[in-house]
Amino acid sequence: MTAAVASAARSSLPFQAPSESNVHVASKPRGRHDVSTSINYYKDPGDGSLPMPIVIADNTVKNERPHVAKPVVVHDVTGEEERYSLDSHGFQFLRHESKLSGLQAFQNDDLVKSEYYPESVELLKNITGASRIFIFDHKTRCGPSNWHKLGRGNRSSRGPLLRAHVDQSYAGAELVLRRWFPDEADELVRKRYQIINLWRPLKPILKDPFAVADATSISESDLVAASIVYPADRDETWTIKPPGAEAEGAHRWYYKYGQRPDEVLLVKCFDSDEGVAARRAPHTAFENVEEKDKEARESIETRALVFYD
Repeated sequence: MTAAVASAARSSLPFQAPSESNVHVASKPRGRHDVSTSINYYKDPGDGSLPMPIVIADNTVKNERPHVAKPVVVHDVTGEEERYSLDSHGFQFLRHESKLSGLQAFQNDDLVKSEYYPESVELLKNITGASRIFIFDHKTRCGPSNWHKLGRGNRSSRGPLLRAHVDQSYAGAELVLRRWFPDEADELVRKRYQIINLWRPLKPILKDPFAVADATSISESDLVAASIVYPADRDETWTIKPPGAEAEGAHRWYYKYGQRPDEVLLVKCFDSDEGVAARRAPHTAFENVEEKDKEARESIETRALVFYD
């Protein structure tokens, strides 16, 4: 990647595509489909109590955290993808074709780690200019949107998550870093690091599409630290409160209608650089009532620690 491209990738300017032939801005205009829908936010009891933790054990996810649906318009970015970048908004759309194709291939963990991880690392390096990328997790989703209510073993039927959240809080990001790099963590936290998700449809998405918020439209006061508890460990995420009455409509949500497998979305979950406009981008699946009878969504998300010298 040239120095000019590296500089553009690091800045908050509109995305400039690197010269590699399989990475370029998505996509040709297809007409826009803004959606009037609702987003499920955290229902804060207002008494100062912590959110109920999500408990994961025995292949089962127990999530009984209360939520409240608030009406929103989710805006289709089609034809305007270049307006949004990781540092200016907290997300970025790209076109990138994977060597792998179809749900069966992406459910093969060995194949994903040997083929998909390396190409994801290359893509992230090209876009961010980072010196080091470490992918620490991936998940496929192909189940129903009510998968949380399926009881024991529901993790095997994981589907879209229809609740606004960020995968790591600021403290939770450091938990992840120290889990994977215990011997280097004290040095790594002194430099800029990020957690970025790479989200890819496995077939064109119509039902339960993926929405991401403009990070600058979500106030710090709307973020609530919330735990995920495992048998021998824990994570900390952000759950999202709706804007107050005085700021109704302040949260700006975006998606890409009919997003295809070669149209990937980068979502910044954390950035240690407090000077950038977008440090974290809340996200969620949402229901488009016009498409609710379509086939279940199939997607994969990879989660990466991104380091800078």
